[in-house]
Amino acid sequence: MIKSFLLLALLTAGILATSCGNRSQNASGDFSAIGDTSRNALDWEGTYYGVLPCADCEGIETVITIRYDETYIIKTKYLGKDDQVFDEKGTFTWNELGKIITLDQPIGQKYLVGEMQLFHLDQNGQRISGDLAEHYRLPMVTSDYLEETPERIELKDAEGAAGEKPNQ
Repeated sequence: MIKSFLLLALLTAGILATSCGNRSQNASGDFSAIGDTSRNALDWEGTYYGVLPCADCEGIETVITIRYDETYIIKTKYLGKDDQVFDEKGTFTWNELGKIITLDQPIGQKYLVGEMQLFHLDQNGQRISGDLAEHYRLPMVTSDYLEETPERIELKDAEGAAGEKPNQ
């Protein structure tokens, strides 16, 4: 009787030990995190600015505004080429882990959402490493910051009512 009880207690403890945790298995067999993610734990709505590296220009000045209603505005200017500003508006989607957003235009660009910053990812959705890694980071900025210097992309038409933050 005591052996049966001990065996049952060990079996129960083993089941509890393997079932507790902050992960769940989806239908495809992959494990995914449950709990805090960039999507539900960070104040990510806002405007991000940086100059991304460019192979045939001085850099790509980039301004992205993302909103809680999962819309965005991205403005880019190829420095040292001309003053043309490319303006795209659209929607973005979150990956299953709630850490990466994918813009519907231009052609599925991906960004890792961090605390008050975005990281431009490579074509495979991976962080860029090496000497230029820091140049792929876009910190969150205010519109005042962007209007300090006349050469910077103007955001007057990008500003406006932000989407409402969803109830978490």
